[in-house]
Amino acid sequence: MFKSILAQCNYIYEGDTMFVATLECSYCGAHYSCEEVHTVCTTCGETLLVKYDLDAIRNALKKENLSTGSNNLWRYLEFLPVEKKDIITLGEGYTPVLPSKNHENLWIKDESLNPTGTFKARGLAVAVSKAKSFGITDVVMPTAGNAGAALSFYCARAGITAHVYMPEDSPEVTKRECAAAGADIHFVEGTIKDAGARARAEGKSWFDMSTLKEPYRLEGKKTMGLEIAEYFAWGAPDAVIYPTGGGTGLIGIWKAFQELEEMGWVEKKPKMISVQSSGCAPVVKAFTEDRKTTEEWKPPETVAAGLKVPNPFADKLILKSIRESSGLAVTVTDGEIVQSVADLARTEGVYACPEGAATYAAYETLIKSGKLSKDERVLLINTGSGLIYPF
Repeated sequence: MFKSILAQCNYIYEGDTMFVATLECSYCGAHYSCEEVHTVCTTCGETLLVKYDLDAIRNALKKENLSTGSNNLWRYLEFLPVEKKDIITLGEGYTPVLPSKNHENLWIKDESLNPTGTFKARGLAVAVSKAKSFGITDVVMPTAGNAGAALSFYCARAGITAHVYMPEDSPEVTKRECAAAGADIHFVEGTIKDAGARARAEGKSWFDMSTLKEPYRLEGKKTMGLEIAEYFAWGAPDAVIYPTGGGTGLIGIWKAFQELEEMGWVEKKPKMISVQSSGCAPVVKAFTEDRKTTEEWKPPETVAAGLKVPNPFADKLILKSIRESSGLAVTVTDGEIVQSVADLARTEGVYACPEGAATYAAYETLIKSGKLSKDERVLLINTGSGLIYPF
């Protein structure tokens, strides 16, 4: 069945094959055509995942050929669901991995160098490129700020109208970014959950680009995992510590390593360690209680806007990724987050956003508790720039 689906969905671009085979529900396994516009599974309502013919990619692409590719995420085009002619880019991806100056066996992947200052550029570059190829003219998204800013600029580049629903207390910088790019902005009292409810009620005629409610943002975030594997000479650190709000990045990195392992390009995968603020930790609570789903966290309170997600839509996938990787889920306090912003800036020269700084706080906590060893190779993901936050 898989091969017959692939035969229907092989696209051609400039003599090369795009290797998307099908869209598959992450929960019930239902398949959907990759030639049609889809959001979530119509059977069970869960996230759709892009599936590739990995054997065909392995036969068509050699690892050493990547060195001649572009220095952005599109160097991994064979692993992505976009035709070359449809790419909308602002130069996203291929961000540096910095060895820690103060800790042996610790590295920091600095996503602040992406367009609009955060890792959100990765997912929106791919999702907006795909939307443009389908002829979509209007997209809608609830956002805590950073994703809305990235959406606004990529839509401006693509000639698509972005409708953004933001909590009123979102960072002022991201509000200005959305406005500067010409987005249709709606401010909502409450949390991102409230913004999502308003977006669904008022944006029924627009394509929903909410976190993991369409298949393609995840593929852009997946490229972090591909870059990590390439940096470690087609290996992996022992653990990746990731700040978890909606969870797309964590799921995407794990998906990348699963695909690479299946292709025989890597022999090991990292433990995925999720970190949340103690003021909003639905994933940590569910992981600790050995549950497969999260419960809404009330009230969500944290200085890290990107972690203020009281009940992530893709909770099942987040928890599954952590457990499949033999990972962990931990909390840090807002005080530890703020201190880590300062520590990273003063000792590592990295001006991290609060979400990214949470990973450094988590690393120190895990080392002290013995849950991580100093001999283990650990990678922190700084998801954005501290310039976006008024500290």
